[in-house]
Amino acid sequence: MALFDDFLVRAALAGIGVALAAAPMGCFVVWRRMAYFGDATAHAAILGVALALALDIPVFGGAVAVALVMALTVSSLSGRGYSMDTLLGVLAHSALAFGLVAVSFLTDVRIDLMAYLFGDILAVSRGDLAVIWGGAVLVLALLLWRWQPLLTATLSPDLAYAGGLDPRREQLVLTLALALVVAVAIKVVGVLLIAAMLLVPAATARPFARTPERMALLAVGVAVASVLAGLWASLKFDTPTGPSIVCAAALMFLFVLLLRGIRQPA
Repeated sequence: MALFDDFLVRAALAGIGVALAAAPMGCFVVWRRMAYFGDATAHAAILGVALALALDIPVFGGAVAVALVMALTVSSLSGRGYSMDTLLGVLAHSALAFGLVAVSFLTDVRIDLMAYLFGDILAVSRGDLAVIWGGAVLVLALLLWRWQPLLTATLSPDLAYAGGLDPRREQLVLTLALALVVAVAIKVVGVLLIAAMLLVPAATARPFARTPERMALLAVGVAVASVLAGLWASLKFDTPTGPSIVCAAALMFLFVLLLRGIRQPA
């Protein structure tokens, strides 16, 4: 067990666990153009954290529950008179505001709000590591189990109906997986940066992928590299670790954009 006494090893393992869960899920977020959906679900998680601390239940459980409720609420309200981006914008920022207000009432509980907003990967414990990897395995199991139906429903709901699939059920699977990703990523990058970990690796991998499976694998590679590069930069330059990880991912995306511009001159 001495290996797990090294906080850097624990931090790296936690980041890799989040990368394994977030990157494939991020591909579906990109394909379905659900960026705001991920944002709203992530922002709602801070309310879940506050409720979990108030009720003295595990933070992971509270975050999953509230993120899932938010995701289901968004799905049920879509198409009822408001555009999806307007609805998601209202719900995302409202959920974050209510969560921050709820945290302010927890006078008997010591809470490092910045750790939940921007992550605190260097403080990951063995218990946190077990939760992160347990959640990541659940997400991967869900995606592997429903991979082909999810792809079909993403490509064309009509095609899914013709094949005997229910697109709403596949949407529910994605909703559950997204809630799990949000819950496991809170400790690593925080609720404000979870959407970036979903989107940026998938967007970086997209130009190099000829198949959905290849894109998911490349996105995992980008996410893992971002975690390791961000950890290194954080230690070397004494910068916040969660934001440093996202910055590393963003720089990879920028490099890909520049590379494509050089290869395909106007």
